[in-house]
Amino acid sequence: MTGRVNPAHRLDDQGIKGLGNVYYNLMEPALVEAALKRGEGTLGNGGTFLVTTGKHTGRSPKDKFVVRTESVEDTIWWENNAPMAPDAFDVLQKDILAHMKGGDYFVQDLYGGADPAHRLDVRMVTELAWHGLFIRHLLRRPDREELDTFVPEFTIINCPSFKADPKRHGCRSETVVALNFDKKLILIGGTEYAGENKKSVFSLLNYILPGKGIMAMHCSANHAPGNPVDTAIFFGLSGTGKTTLSADPSRVLIGDDEHGWSNRGTFNFEGGCYAKTINLSAEAEPEIYATTQKFATVIENMIYDEETKELDFSDDSLTANMRCAYPLNYISNASKSSLGGHPKNIIMLTCDAFGVLPPIARLTPAQAMYHFLSGFTSKVAGTERGVTEPEPTFSTCFGAPFMPRRPEVYGNLLREKIAKHGATCWLVNTGWTGGAYGTGSRMPIKATRALLTAALDGTLAEAKFRKDSNFGFEVPVSMPGVADILLDPRRTWDNPESYDRQAKKLVNMFAENFSQYEDYIDDDVKAVAIG
Repeated sequence: MTGRVNPAHRLDDQGIKGLGNVYYNLMEPALVEAALKRGEGTLGNGGTFLVTTGKHTGRSPKDKFVVRTESVEDTIWWENNAPMAPDAFDVLQKDILAHMKGGDYFVQDLYGGADPAHRLDVRMVTELAWHGLFIRHLLRRPDREELDTFVPEFTIINCPSFKADPKRHGCRSETVVALNFDKKLILIGGTEYAGENKKSVFSLLNYILPGKGIMAMHCSANHAPGNPVDTAIFFGLSGTGKTTLSADPSRVLIGDDEHGWSNRGTFNFEGGCYAKTINLSAEAEPEIYATTQKFATVIENMIYDEETKELDFSDDSLTANMRCAYPLNYISNASKSSLGGHPKNIIMLTCDAFGVLPPIARLTPAQAMYHFLSGFTSKVAGTERGVTEPEPTFSTCFGAPFMPRRPEVYGNLLREKIAKHGATCWLVNTGWTGGAYGTGSRMPIKATRALLTAALDGTLAEAKFRKDSNFGFEVPVSMPGVADILLDPRRTWDNPESYDRQAKKLVNMFAENFSQYEDYIDDDVKAVAIG
């Protein structure tokens, strides 16, 4: 045994016995050294750690399971979360522990949640040293002296070399992510992709916190300098600009991915960031770019020059999902406390490749719940084989894969908190204007930033608004620094009748998707449901 740990709560005390060397709570230099010694990756410029993750370069949502026990039977959204039988999990647990015997493992005792009143203490047991480094960045680190008395509420075991047996373990493939709320245990096998580690903790918090009346959110957040009361949160699926738009140098970054909203205010779940690096540039995102040459940053699935270790930010031959993981303190304007006030503004980001939605719209609380439950963005031609025209993607709550409870649980919590604290809600389209993808052009980032700035500083609220004929929300008629025509999407199309047909098509897609929630929502939300 090496490292600092509660002497009364080692792995042996948890029934995890017969291992080789166990390294507890190693710090970054020791983890980098261990990962290099074990041949898990390569040292990059500035002391970064360069690694590839094999065939899994992203999450495996179809291989994620929740153990169907009596305590969670009535609260899990089973249509979205594949069930695993308790006896199958017991066999899986037995087989993984047997597989681990004699092997060296790395333990990190960490927690999720910057608000001390709502933090979740987690023990991460990893087969790979660099997974320990990754999760040490992404979760929050206790003070060193806290480790002497640290007792985890949940334990996560990640063993990539273990291959599951679908017939024996009740899963789908040799890859498995299984959550057991009764045993307070998560088992991960058959994948080296590190994102499974942090998303497992997010899924835990997404189940636990709503039971306490706390909203769990897949969003980024920032606040005005010196004024945490002026907090903004940014919901959005991949490709909508969630990380980019929240990383405003004129505001303080609370976090870029996962947050809670309690009776006290907003708090980050994480202690770091996991940023996409495809086409990352020093000009567009200097702070994030700089982390790719800082000590212990994990550089995942990027092509680099074998001699100089120079990174190629445009080469997506391994994956377009190449990323870097680093601690929050690597960002100069990051909040030291990771705490904010109750959101004053709520931004819902969408990338509309149909060219229908305006660059910004103001939502009523009922409309906010509608768009939150819809979670709309769109895939475009060329992003996937067989996609020849824009395809809608509806991921409820802007993060369906991480939602253990039914969507309306989160929707009702959001609505209640908006009503109680008076947040203003905005829908922001970072997608296409002047036509659909292939005809129109991408929404100018300068206009998006100008509209967002005006929304956050309150000047946009003073503008004149019109009611959108398709969706019923309010759209500003004019805004200094933004061309008036941009605020009326129909006017940007060469053929207004073509816009009308496209708008009708999108409205019907929204209506068809939303029909699944109609039995669970109040009449005022049904009233704003379109179609």
